[in-house]
Amino acid sequence: MQKVDFCFPFCLSSGLPGGSPDFFAGGIMLFIHCELYPMEGPVISDGWIETKGSRIEKIGKMPAPSGCGRMIDCKGAKVYPGFVDAHTHLGMWEDALTFEGDDGNEETDPVTPQLRAIDAVNPRDRCFTDALEAGITTVVTGPGSANPIGGQMAALKTYGDCIDEMIVKAPLAIKMALGENPKTVYHGKDRTPSTRMATAALIREELFKAQRYLSDLKRSEKDEDVDPPEFDIKSEALIPALQRKIQVHFHAHRADDIFTAIRIAEEFHLDYVIIHGTEGYEIAKTLRKKKARILSGPFFTDRSKPELHDQTPANPGILEKFGIPTAIVTDHPVIPLQYLTMCAGLAMREGMSREGALRAITLTPAEICGISDRVGSLLPGKDADLVFFFGDPLSGYEKPAAVVAGGKIVFEHFNKNSDSEQ
Repeated sequence: MQKVDFCFPFCLSSGLPGGSPDFFAGGIMLFIHCELYPMEGPVISDGWIETKGSRIEKIGKMPAPSGCGRMIDCKGAKVYPGFVDAHTHLGMWEDALTFEGDDGNEETDPVTPQLRAIDAVNPRDRCFTDALEAGITTVVTGPGSANPIGGQMAALKTYGDCIDEMIVKAPLAIKMALGENPKTVYHGKDRTPSTRMATAALIREELFKAQRYLSDLKRSEKDEDVDPPEFDIKSEALIPALQRKIQVHFHAHRADDIFTAIRIAEEFHLDYVIIHGTEGYEIAKTLRKKKARILSGPFFTDRSKPELHDQTPANPGILEKFGIPTAIVTDHPVIPLQYLTMCAGLAMREGMSREGALRAITLTPAEICGISDRVGSLLPGKDADLVFFFGDPLSGYEKPAAVVAGGKIVFEHFNKNSDSEQ
């Protein structure tokens, strides 16, 4: 087994985001003498983790097993699962571009469930590199909140050339939006919706249409004398949500909009998640009763519009105290996603537990979004996405010492010149 020592300074490998570099790729790597934060189970103070190809093979407490592959002495570095930002618009609004790179809102039709994020995301947007540098290896991205029904969200890796090879789950959810944004967009166009009533009514109408469409499809399948309904791509897109095969992500800041989202979700038996939930802390008891799940953020920003009047970074901590599953999100590019750990640190400063803050950017978003079979924790069989720190990742001034993505070292402090046979 070859041994490599952990050293300084780091360097960012060339070729990102246009393809992961082949440092030690595809084989077996054994990281030893590291402090493991599995997120499912206790911290292992002097541990080892073995990866094989793109998966985690084994973890344990030192001494490490012997075998074939490359052994890397981490010299006490802390190892976390790759961070997960569960609500972004990464690649939908490209960095440093205006209209040319703006593919996040189709503002010509307020109801567009058929639109797919994967048809808009540019994986060569340099913000994918920013994500990897910060240890963010999985994101949920998709349309903005201009439309009451905006389109299909996707969970993606932040590394790779081709969007089809980066997909964790697509579609993951249908994006729906309540409150100020749809009103503002369509009031300016002098068309529906210009009120919260109309926004909710448009969502209900489309869901009712999809229900009827699905019923007619089933009748035609059972009875050859019954013709199937005329193809409707909007209803086709909503059927998986009605069948609870994918989620519905409701953009909602104000308490009344959060309750409207829950009301619609209960009417149609949707698997729903509240995005932002800015006033969630004011209605935490009811949210607990409703078993709501919140993707909280962005709160590392100013109160830029009326429905953010009561925004506070204490929100995630209060929700945590009420036992409400809460993840922290950046809403990139509102907050650049490389500051996800700073957002978690701010939430901790304002009352969230340290464990809760770490979980809020790892296991909790993975569980909320239904992708924890692959990401969010350091367990055998999960994706080999690892982030190494010598300091505190929530401090605001520490960068990752190394990032392993898909079993490849893509960002590293490893000394590639210190190999020795062992």
